[in-house]
Amino acid sequence: MKPETQTPPTAELKTNEPLSDSAATEADALLKDLADQKDLHLRLAADFENFKRRSRQESETRAAGQKETFIRELLPAIDNLERALAPHASASLQKFRQGVEMTLQQLRHLLTQHGVETKEIAGQVFDPHQHEAVSEGKDPAKPDHSILEVVQRGYSRGAKVFRPAKVVVNNLTAVK
Repeated sequence: MKPETQTPPTAELKTNEPLSDSAATEADALLKDLADQKDLHLRLAADFENFKRRSRQESETRAAGQKETFIRELLPAIDNLERALAPHASASLQKFRQGVEMTLQQLRHLLTQHGVETKEIAGQVFDPHQHEAVSEGKDPAKPDHSILEVVQRGYSRGAKVFRPAKVVVNNLTAVK
């Protein structure tokens, strides 16, 4: 015995027979619903693109504002250096040195305000993540692999190292 096969409902739509009024109404409702959903999808996609554009613009505006603020805070230190180098500036070497030291303090204070720090590291153990060894020395009075001299200060902000300190490292194991 052979089981009866049913024709799928979509096969009935392919015939040239006219649809019943209820089926036509249902099809029209489905097409309208589909069009509404498509319109909603397009509107949401456009809204999302507008949101991304606005967010990017706001981020760029905020970054530009922070840069402008930093530049305004930096300008007084530049003015002080220019005054120190002006032709009518004091000829006294002591006053010149004092002015440069004050300007350096002003710049360090500005960096501190922005969370940038430097540490006194002479005598500490060398850390390759925060220090860059530029030379080795040998001092039996100091521990092995300790920092003997800081050639150039390092700067960091939180855990991020902006510039590693360039240092001379004690190496007591070096064979000569």
